[in-house]
Amino acid sequence: MERITAIARGRVQGVGYRHFVETCARATGVHGYVKNLPDGSVEMVAESSPASLSDFIRYAHARDNPGIHVEQIDVSPGPATGEYRGFRVEW
Repeated sequence: MERITAIARGRVQGVGYRHFVETCARATGVHGYVKNLPDGSVEMVAESSPASLSDFIRYAHARDNPGIHVEQIDVSPGPATGEYRGFRVEW
């Protein structure tokens, strides 16, 4: 199991992006959370297998969603803690 922290930038707040990411996480079996940051970006913390995390980030680019425009996602790896069960949207 691995862990990533990812920051999505672009038009990602106020457009349903966090719930979109939650759907991506459930589809790929990723555990963690997603939340808005004060600077207009969105933070995702996710744990799963390397393959699932790769799929999760690929889906999180939201290329087929016209209301969301992800300009970039910066991904930082880290050690998995196993602290998450399921995936949640934080407010």
